[in-house]
Amino acid sequence: MPNPSANQPRGFAPPAPASLSLGVVGNCAFSALIDLQGRVVWSCLPRFDGDPVFHALLGGDEGAGAFSIEIENLAESRQYYAPNTAVLHTELWDRDGQGLLITDFAPRFPSRGRFFRPTMLVRRVRPLKGAPRVRVQLTPRFHWGAQTPTITSGSNHIRYVGDQQTLRLQTDASVSHVISREPFLLTREHNFLLGPDETLEGGVGDTARHFEQETLAYWREWTRRLALPLEWQDAVIRAAITLKLSVFEDTGAIVAAMTTSIPEAPGTQRNWDYRYCWLRDAFFVVRALNSLAEVSTMEDYLGWLTNAVVGANGGHVQPLFGIGLERELPESLCENLPGYRNMGPVRVGNQAQEHFQHDVYGNIVLAAAQAFHDKRLLHPAGLAEFERLEAVGAQAVRIFDKPDAGMWELRTRARVHTSSALMCWAACDRLAKIAHTLQLPERATHWQQHAAHMRDRILGESWNEERQAFAESFGGRDLDASVLLMAEVGIIDPMDPRFIATLKALEEHLCDGPYMRRYEAPDDFGTPETAFNICTFWRIDALARIGRVDEARAIFETMLAARNPLGMLSEDTHAVTGEMWGNFPQTYSMVGIINAAVRLSTAWDTVI
Repeated sequence: MPNPSANQPRGFAPPAPASLSLGVVGNCAFSALIDLQGRVVWSCLPRFDGDPVFHALLGGDEGAGAFSIEIENLAESRQYYAPNTAVLHTELWDRDGQGLLITDFAPRFPSRGRFFRPTMLVRRVRPLKGAPRVRVQLTPRFHWGAQTPTITSGSNHIRYVGDQQTLRLQTDASVSHVISREPFLLTREHNFLLGPDETLEGGVGDTARHFEQETLAYWREWTRRLALPLEWQDAVIRAAITLKLSVFEDTGAIVAAMTTSIPEAPGTQRNWDYRYCWLRDAFFVVRALNSLAEVSTMEDYLGWLTNAVVGANGGHVQPLFGIGLERELPESLCENLPGYRNMGPVRVGNQAQEHFQHDVYGNIVLAAAQAFHDKRLLHPAGLAEFERLEAVGAQAVRIFDKPDAGMWELRTRARVHTSSALMCWAACDRLAKIAHTLQLPERATHWQQHAAHMRDRILGESWNEERQAFAESFGGRDLDASVLLMAEVGIIDPMDPRFIATLKALEEHLCDGPYMRRYEAPDDFGTPETAFNICTFWRIDALARIGRVDEARAIFETMLAARNPLGMLSEDTHAVTGEMWGNFPQTYSMVGIINAAVRLSTAWDTVI
């Protein structure tokens, strides 16, 4: 696609304006976001919630916090993934028809009985045509942009030394050219391996080539094992890989997104740090990957989840944790960075860890439920795991009708939210089913009775006769898209006239064309402006369940068109401009792509 205008002066183009047209590379230890000009604009090290050594996405000093490989007289760029992998290719072409290819990836492959996933970004660049003139600019920053590292170098490496971490670039390009940012002619392949301050066992080029071949093979094999729907396979594969890249494999945690402080809508200050593990978001990720027969993520996550549950001692479970199971994530403002398109503030940490969000108990049980029924697992769940979950269910019984902050994390308003009570019901309902599978009839009856009581109260007290809809809270009248989960988790038949009427009311009051907002009532920042992508996908699911399949498919195609060129979605879509807003890539949104495709696809037996 065209980039700078051909009328621009010759030379090196300025950086592309901040946008979410970004590619993602990673290896389940860390990630990096790369723009259409091949510039690394975001990467936190040594892990997802670490220091953003590349922070250009959120601004800062000009040219700082980025890793760019530039071509002189840029005329056109093109970006794409190697099929079925997380290996990203960026082509840059100059006005004279000369071009280069940048290949970006983070190594990930089995080695010595484990997955080799170093905190290393590999960038390989080679000429495609001619000998274009290039410039390498590597300007990491530490302490959220506040600290410029000290630079030392050797014959084939450059060290960027900070007071808490040191990065080492190992390269077969000219070290002098990289340090001075001096342009040079690209006449052969060059490799750049940026990672910990450790030497390589082999040569730079040989190591880069080996890592690329093994990483390509890993992702192709991982993708090959997915149970895909017949339709929209490319979209599902990209969504699945993106969800896998959001896993912090060391602990099993799953981040909600890889960024912080991308506004939900322009100029609203709805800027949040999503680089942590929400039990709600993680459950949806696990369930989506399970639907594609990718159960290893569930197994890893359940290890992390069990530790969170045991630590709660049968009491309150906070809605999110750090990826290392950190319980305290104090929220602060970063003064060094101006924010995405200068739309601050930049927040570090998330005060929602202090919230009471009662849907968490259902999310815990639902995430674990398949492990009791799935015979493929290496470590299927049994009686011990069930007893731990019963403590979670007991807490759900105690609090299901108590006010909380709700799944949208309202900071100044507490109500008995329908979605929270619904998930407490789901905890009891699934515990009954698990008890039945484990042949524990007394426990099955116990949980069935609690679920039946909750169901009666939820369907009775959340129904608003005036609005002809299930409202967002017991005795309330405001509409909220989260009640669409009532059909998805099974508390009500989707053909129930009350559910059909609820969907109709939500479409009338929350939809902007195909897009759906979260709720209608103003919150701490006013009335929501953008559509929340997962809500649109919940609408798609509801439409399909009640037989409006053609409408569901049309809206799904609209959502696919709203993705960036590499198949990614952020948290929100602006209904008027179609632009993406909110943190990126948003696991909730990528889950929606998988769920909709699985729900709507034509069956395989229609073509084979």
